[in-house]
Amino acid sequence: FLDMSGSINHGPGEGGMLGMAWHPTRKDEFYLSYTVASTSSPANLKSVIARFKTGDGITAANSPEILLTLDQPFENHNGGHIAFGKDGFLYIAFGDGGSGGDPGKRAQNINVLFGKILRIDVNSGSPYAIPQDNPFVGRTDAKAEIYAYGLRNPWRFSFDRSTGDLWAGDVGQDKFEEIDRIQKGGNYGWNIKEATSCYNAATCANNFIEPVASYPHSEGNSVTGGFVYRGKAIPALNGVYLYADFGTGKIWGLYPDGNGVLKPKLLLSTGMNISSFAEDLDGEVYVLEYGNGFIHRFLPKSDNASAVKAPAKLSLTGCFDKTNPTLPAAGLIPYEVNSPLWSDAAAKR
Repeated sequence: FLDMSGSINHGPGEGGMLGMAWHPTRKDEFYLSYTVASTSSPANLKSVIARFKTGDGITAANSPEILLTLDQPFENHNGGHIAFGKDGFLYIAFGDGGSGGDPGKRAQNINVLFGKILRIDVNSGSPYAIPQDNPFVGRTDAKAEIYAYGLRNPWRFSFDRSTGDLWAGDVGQDKFEEIDRIQKGGNYGWNIKEATSCYNAATCANNFIEPVASYPHSEGNSVTGGFVYRGKAIPALNGVYLYADFGTGKIWGLYPDGNGVLKPKLLLSTGMNISSFAEDLDGEVYVLEYGNGFIHRFLPKSDNASAVKAPAKLSLTGCFDKTNPTLPAAGLIPYEVNSPLWSDAAAKR
């Protein structure tokens, strides 16, 4: 479908192929967020947002339309997620530029794109247009692409398919990880605050949008934002925002209590490095496991021990050829064990 291995610079840090979004109405058009080498960047790393078009199911990797580039000052917090909102605009997340503690104070600087969520119109303009209701349209001291700011590393965000609400997991610094419900023009405090705590100071300003949830580094150290569950397989999760921690593999749900308060509940301790979530057309949610490339699906838990019965015969296990049960089924790989058990000269496979 598409091979970008010759174009992308992963670098020693957090670069690579970081995000993908299909156009909501044009089936032959998709967008990528990735990094390439750049001699003009102190980190030799440049973020790219590009448009690709398919033809006969094949995409030419050497012919993207570049929409936006951003030279990265460091090799971490290089951005990642992109997604279309219900308004048809493309939303783009960039971290604060990296290092630690936001030394360039970029997240609070509305004249740079670092530490922000952007919103652009890819359906008009060349290469894109600015939505006229973006919060900083018309200001000479700000980037018109900015939708929200004061973010450290909003690695993954998503839209609630029912309400259109924008949720983001913002990776923390030393103490806390946070979940934010993103508002247009909202300032989420970094690097003045880390979650609800003043960052590197005894006191600080308090005129920021507070996270809807946070957890300390005793529970995890790198939040991965997920989705509000709107599937049908697990009715008990309807309306619950799912998120995880990359370091510990814990998965939580944020449950509304009916009074406007969201209460976190630990759902699973997987031990996996969860790098991302995904949602299918039916609203079912998946977890992406970093390292081995596994994709896991959320399924309802069964308390019925007899729900899955062991087959009565070996021929029913699927491990043997149906026409010749002395032969293994296709796909099975024979192997020798180091210390085979004695079995009176019987052949073992």
